[in-house]
Amino acid sequence: MGRVTVRRAVVKVSSSGRQHRIDALAAEEPLELRVGGRALAVTMRTPGQDVELAHGFLLSEGVIGSLEDVSVARFCEGTGPDGQNTYNVLDVTLAPGVEPPVTGVERNFYTTSSCGVCGKAALDAVRLKTRFSPSDDPVRVSVDRLTDFPDALRERQKVFESTGGLHAAGLFTASGELLVVREDVGRHNAVDKVLGWALLQGLVPLRGMVLMVSGRASFELVQKAAMAGIPVLAAVSAPSSLAVELAEEQGMTLIGFLRGSSMNVYTGQERLLETP
Repeated sequence: MGRVTVRRAVVKVSSSGRQHRIDALAAEEPLELRVGGRALAVTMRTPGQDVELAHGFLLSEGVIGSLEDVSVARFCEGTGPDGQNTYNVLDVTLAPGVEPPVTGVERNFYTTSSCGVCGKAALDAVRLKTRFSPSDDPVRVSVDRLTDFPDALRERQKVFESTGGLHAAGLFTASGELLVVREDVGRHNAVDKVLGWALLQGLVPLRGMVLMVSGRASFELVQKAAMAGIPVLAAVSAPSSLAVELAEEQGMTLIGFLRGSSMNVYTGQERLLETP
């Protein structure tokens, strides 16, 4: 349980010849999420922080809005070839009065490690209405603070350091304090783990916070941030056109190409403070 790396023998080929060595790979295993005993989603993820992942996923899909909406989350029996529990099936029981998600052909929750919205039939189905609109969040963030975030995130990417194969998401306060970092083979899973952590800590809605991601800013990551009430999303790489459109729609600040002392601000530039 919680295994995040796997060691495999490889042959390294270089100008000096071939060399046999052991390489560390990022683990990737399926997690089946059930709600009330009913299968809801399967995602390929890096094992570990699965309870956070489940809570963050349900928050970002609008199923829950607080920790009180969940009665219990527990692993189910799911054995591998060796007869041991794989811990790859997690069942969440919602609190009385909380409506369970409705699934069907029109809203297939199957996800992969590279794309969290694949299988959803229509764009309108993923334009979920947040309970915690970030549009009226008055937070202001110093540009100088923001330029420190990528290095701070990178320093906490312990598994990436050994494998080079994981995405990361980190939650910062506007003053620059890094609260949590989560890594995963799926960028959307890394964000869900961060959101789930915040939900379990009683911090949602995440007003005044900055979500920093190690890769690009996709539509889905903007949606997840909006569902948690996060006013600022910053990415090391580029956003998509739809991500920018949704960020503007939700009143969020969206930053891309945050590297060194420069960045591109696509929406919500009024939240950035220049150093005199």
